[in-house]
Amino acid sequence: MNELVYPRERTLGTITLVLGVIVWIGLVVGTFGGALLALLLGFLLYLFAQSALISHIKGNGVELSASQFPELHAQFLACCEKLGMKQVPRAYVLNGNGGLNAFATRFLGAQYVVLLSDVVDAMERHPDGLRFYIGHELGHLRMKHLQGHLLRWPVLWLPLLGAAYSRARESTCDRHGLACSGSPQGAAQALAALSAGAGQWDKVDMASYVGQVKATSGFWMSFHELVAGYPWLSKRAARVVDTGRAMPRRHPLAYLFAVFVPYAGRLGAGFGLLMMVYLVGVLAAVALPAYQDYTVRAKVAESLALARPAQEALAAYYQANGSVPETLEQAGVDDRLPNGRALTLDPENMVLTVPLEQGDLLLTPEALPDGSVRWHCGAGEGLAEKHLPTSCR
Repeated sequence: MNELVYPRERTLGTITLVLGVIVWIGLVVGTFGGALLALLLGFLLYLFAQSALISHIKGNGVELSASQFPELHAQFLACCEKLGMKQVPRAYVLNGNGGLNAFATRFLGAQYVVLLSDVVDAMERHPDGLRFYIGHELGHLRMKHLQGHLLRWPVLWLPLLGAAYSRARESTCDRHGLACSGSPQGAAQALAALSAGAGQWDKVDMASYVGQVKATSGFWMSFHELVAGYPWLSKRAARVVDTGRAMPRRHPLAYLFAVFVPYAGRLGAGFGLLMMVYLVGVLAAVALPAYQDYTVRAKVAESLALARPAQEALAAYYQANGSVPETLEQAGVDDRLPNGRALTLDPENMVLTVPLEQGDLLLTPEALPDGSVRWHCGAGEGLAEKHLPTSCR
């Protein structure tokens, strides 16, 4: 059954899974377990939202069975057998209110396939097309697309990567639909119904429709496909007609622009751009102050290290003379550090001060009983405690 998997899905699936697990580990460790609490809250929200969807399906849909739409039920079971489904999902017909669609979902281990009534009606005289929709949704369940989403979630928003993985999954499911349909022409017509609608799909000239893929190599079509989770319908139709057909190469410049648009799922590129602005804002609000604190700490740590020879010279003078030198020069110490920072001495208590732009770094001596000197570093006027090296706190 490997021929049912679009080649790029395995590669992209592995990449997103590995990166997602790494990010999750980083989030859990970096937040000291706080990410687990957020994950639990997210699961509870999912539980309530998904329970509402399943309740709506069961309460308002018609479940397929041997006595309820028996012909449709038989087609569904035949597709499950064709695809080697280990677990036969529960299948429902639900009023589509004009929408041509079908979807798969799961809840607490149970699997569901829902066919909207408009799809069933449109494909009434085209059983191959209906089986394509069934097979496509079974493909999502068979490939466990709904289970591995959580582990990959932190990286699915990444530009190019998240959208590419989504498109690869849809191409895989189209292959499952083709396997159930049993007819490349029938599968392509089922996809054409999404373009032409329920009343006109059977009038579409498939050769001309498939030929539209030539237009997808332009800049704008390339760009909008790169940021979308679905391939263009004409491409999908061309691929089920001929799974080995080479698609036109996308415009190279489109990649340059698409790399700046986070993947926003079905919400589209516009929302992706808004999300990018939001992420940049968050990073600016969080990362910029953190970086500024880091640079200040680095300057303080540098001055602390460069002042060590002066501390040692003053300690040696105190041990030898039993008194504090009047000046730095008296102890043989330069009044400037190698990095150009000034160094001042308090002759009363031998406290060294290193003035920085952000405040004063204080180096305070302590005379020990054995005559040696121990130094303590601290924050003086203007310098925040958080900017001190860990050894000073």
